[in-house]
Amino acid sequence: MTLRFDLPDRIALFPLPGAVLMPRARMPLHIFEPRYLQMLEDTLKTDHRLIGMIQPDADGLSAIGCAGRVVAFSETEDGRMMISLGAVSRFRLKDVTEGFAPYLQGMVDWSSFRRDQGGVEQDPGLDRKALFALLSRYMETHELSTDWDAAAQAEDELLINSLSMMLPFTPGDKQALLESPSLSDRRELLMGLIEFALHGGENEERLQ
Repeated sequence: MTLRFDLPDRIALFPLPGAVLMPRARMPLHIFEPRYLQMLEDTLKTDHRLIGMIQPDADGLSAIGCAGRVVAFSETEDGRMMISLGAVSRFRLKDVTEGFAPYLQGMVDWSSFRRDQGGVEQDPGLDRKALFALLSRYMETHELSTDWDAAAQAEDELLINSLSMMLPFTPGDKQALLESPSLSDRRELLMGLIEFALHGGENEERLQ
């Protein structure tokens, strides 16, 4: 992936519990709060059009988020906005800045995530048969459904990152998936979380 813009030192932040944007994935968002409508308007005026998706935590905001570029948007009749973010890179939050804007902005560091700005990651250790068997049991237990044909045809990265974003894990688990250094690490954690849930771990006290 070759960026057509320089990664900025400061970006708008969109804190949203349970919502993580994974590298090279896409996320649809429904924007309706006035402060975030303002955020979108300001973002569209920039060259980079980046919004930093980040989860709140006990200390304020998580240390690591992922920035997405606004790649599509449309307005509804009542003034709400439907947008699509295309992930560009994870970032480390250095500081939250205060200014005249009604939304949060952050000073960010991209240097730890060069991997995100390169080509699509592969996972040589991925056993799709084992993953799909595990996923099928999880889906049945939680009364969920998926497009198995699309899943079978998806590239390793798209498959693993999409599942990491969509499955109903806790915000802490989703953050751990986001922070996984490599795609293989994320896949191992993903399968571990599914196995944990299937063994009744969701009903036990979790250490976050």
